Amino acid sequence: MSRPYEWRRMTLEQRRWVLSQRQGRHQPWHSPPHRYDEGRQHYHITAACYEHQPHLGFSEKRMDDFTAAWLEVLKTSTTEVAAWCVLPNHYHALIEAPMIAKVLFELGRLHGRLSRGWNQEEGTRGRQNFHRAVERTIRSDGHYMATLNYVHHNPVRHGYVEKWTDWPWSSAGAFLERVGRDGAEAIWRDYPVLDYGEGWDDPEI
Repeated sequence: MSRPYEWRRMTLEQRRWVLSQRQGRHQPWHSPPHRYDEGRQHYHITAACYEHQPHLGFSEKRMDDFTAAWLEVLKTSTTEVAAWCVLPNHYHALIEAPMIAKVLFELGRLHGRLSRGWNQEEGTRGRQNFHRAVERTIRSDGHYMATLNYVHHNPVRHGYVEKWTDWPWSSAGAFLERVGRDGAEAIWRDYPVLDYGEGWDDPEI
């Protein structure tokens, strides 16, 4: 069974094959992201597996299944998902939501439901799989765009891939298709990540 942590050891041909198998399976259902609007409520949502263990990354199928279920929860509890990324032991999403408490509640329910199945599958009854999801309020246009870059850059930041588009469990590929390479590079230059995430998104997880 190939696990997502092995992505860094795959050959280019193996990565292309995995990406081809997932093409179209996790296309974002949302519209292209709008610019930040002070009158709308935007948040950066993140959650990590308990003690940063790769419970999400148990298998590629689990990554696929979790991503599909997670996006469905976001679809029904938010008004927009501008960017998202799932890694073997944590996830990120940039969302617009009028009721953030509802989003966090629904994510908690998802964590609990999936954890029961995973523990049964692995024979680890009672194991805690997740820390609770937390939100950070987006404060400005610059914060919004830097967060979008940060979410899409996360697999590169953690050393899984060298390019955004090489990671299958992310909206980066669809984002690049919409804005184009030149547009994405301009956004990256204008809204750099810099030290975003230092102190709470450990580079080793």
